[in-house]
This record gives sequence, C-alpha cells and structure tokens, in this order.
Amino acid sequence: MKRIENVFASNTRRGRKALIPFITAGHPGREFTVPLMHGLVRAGADILELGVPFSDPMADGPVIQQASEKALALGVSLADVLGMVERFRREDETTPVVLMGYANPIEAMGSECFLAQAKRVGVDGVLVVDYPPEESEAFAQGLAARGIAPIYLLAPTTAPARMDAVARLARGYVYYVSLKGVTGAGHIDAEDVGRHLAEIRRHLTLPLGVGFGIRDGATARAIARYADAVVIGSRLVQEIETAPEAVVVDRAATWLAGIRSALDATGAQT
Repeated sequence: MKRIENVFASNTRRGRKALIPFITAGHPGREFTVPLMHGLVRAGADILELGVPFSDPMADGPVIQQASEKALALGVSLADVLGMVERFRREDETTPVVLMGYANPIEAMGSECFLAQAKRVGVDGVLVVDYPPEESEAFAQGLAARGIAPIYLLAPTTAPARMDAVARLARGYVYYVSLKGVTGAGHIDAEDVGRHLAEIRRHLTLPLGVGFGIRDGATARAIARYADAVVIGSRLVQEIETAPEAVVVDRAATWLAGIRSALDATGAQT
C-alpha cells in the first residue's frame, strides 16, 4: 500500500498523471508475464494491474476473456500469479502491483492463506470485482492490516451511499468504470467522466483512476484532465495477443510508451 501512496504523492509533486496498465497473468504464456511487467515499467507504467485468470470474468469484454481462457488452458492459477509477483519483486522493489480478479479463486485458496501469501510476495493492492463494500468489510480490513490496499470499483450508476461505503474501506486509489458494460466497450465522453469524478470527490479523498474504453493516447490525455490515473487494459491485452511471441514484450512496451508520451504532453495535467 505504501508504494501506491508514494506513487501518487510523487506524481502530485511532479504534475504527472499515473499510468496503470492491465495485463492478464499467464497470457500469452507463463514465461512472458514477468518480462512484460518489467517492460511496461520501463515504458512508463507507474502501477501494474495483474489480472488473475478466471473462467467467468463477468466484467471483462471479449479480449480479456480470451486472454483469461488462454491462461487457464495453460493451468495458470492464483498461486502461480502470486509466484509471478514474487519473481518480479526480485528485480523491482518499488513499482506497485495490484491484483485484479474475482472472489472464487481467492475463496478456493482460502482468504487467510491468500492474505498471507499476498503480503509475503509483495502485492500492494487487491481489487476483487465481485466483492462489493457491503459484503467485504472483513476482507478489506484483512488486506489493510497487512499493508495491502483494498481497491474498489465505482461506476456512473453508483449511489452516494455506496460511495460513502467505499470511502470507509478503500485504500490506495479507487477505480472508476467510465462506461456501463464490460471492458473494452464503447466510447468515452471525457467531460461526462469529469462530472462524475467531481461528484465522487465529494464523498472520498483517494486518488481516482479511470478505466474501461481508453484505447489511445488522445483518449488517455482527455481523461487525464480529470483523473489522477489512467487504466488501460483491453487495448494493451489486444496488442499482446496479436504480437509475435519473439517481440511481444517490445511491442507492448512500445505501445505503452506512446500512451505515456501522450499523458506527459502539454495539456495532460489539470
């Protein structure tokens, strides 16, 4: 959690917006995940979101669903994902890593076991899509007690009461879902996102990251006018999927570096 806080504190001082890429662990193969993580950091990522493969990812669009299916077909488990974080930490002790996924793999492992292992390997945050704040207080407290940030989703339809519930439990940052539907879908209206973020800021003080539907530098730059962080998943996973394996890390890093440049361009800061 401290690493996440340090990122946003440093970025505030520098007038920089956080770039948070999402990749699916084990896609396109087990051996690529840790090199991809390092490559994305070199390309300008501030925080890494690592997706835990799951058979029924209800919030994910077809691109991430397909990546998850491929990883599962290779036998990639939650324990494997934790092992990937552990290997990443051997060379990078500063970049925050957030696990994003669903409740079932955690419950299959056992919450206490997961919490202990996540702390041991150096996980900084956990976002469980199907753990709403009303049903996950004990889990969130368990994370926070171990120095791991419980991260929650907010959406355009989120009621004020849920915003307040998230404000009580969340740490690190909050992930605002910019579109109704699944990842990778639709067109973002940046000004509409800005209006929603202004309302959310009336209820909580944590940094706000925006994801779902951010596909290029222009969109990222527009969203960064209002958000503290930009989260990019489906478009990056698609880039990884279509790249030849021999150049997959370079291709992903080069693509993300373009987003970083767009964010850092004049006008990206609020």
